[in-house]
Amino acid sequence: MNPEATKVRIQCVENGPYIVRGPASLIGVDGQEIPATRMIALCRCGGSKSKPFCDGTHSKIGFRSEQPPPRR
Repeated sequence: MNPEATKVRIQCVENGPYIVRGPASLIGVDGQEIPATRMIALCRCGGSKSKPFCDGTHSKIGFRSEQPPPRR
């Protein structure tokens, strides 16, 4: 199997959401799996009406990242 096919990547978008790519599972506070696709955008600003998913509110409320994510 191709190792890239099973690799999960999480990208911080400057002033935007976390983009998750790969075979990830989301589990809600109730312990139930939240249906997700191979690419999802997770809210980082706290303003989304469809949490945990991003609905674009960050651009409407002027969300700004405090600092760039650390490089590793």
